[in-house]
Amino acid sequence: MDLTSALSGLKQAQVLGQVQIAVARKVLDSQRSQGAAAVQLIEAASRGVSQAGDELVAQATGLGGLLDTRG
Repeated sequence: MDLTSALSGLKQAQVLGQVQIAVARKVLDSQRSQGAAAVQLIEAASRGVSQAGDELVAQATGLGGLLDTRG
């Protein structure tokens, strides 16, 4: 193996390493975005369940439906 082919192989390895790092960064960014979206969905679902539960209790018991503000 001569010096020229060794340098060419080294350059190819460097470029391949840079491409792999760039792809890994994109995958990581995508995973972070998906994770954040999943957390938002879970939070939204828990808020909806909590509010729906409060409404069901108010309807079933009649409590919380009316508020006497005149004293």
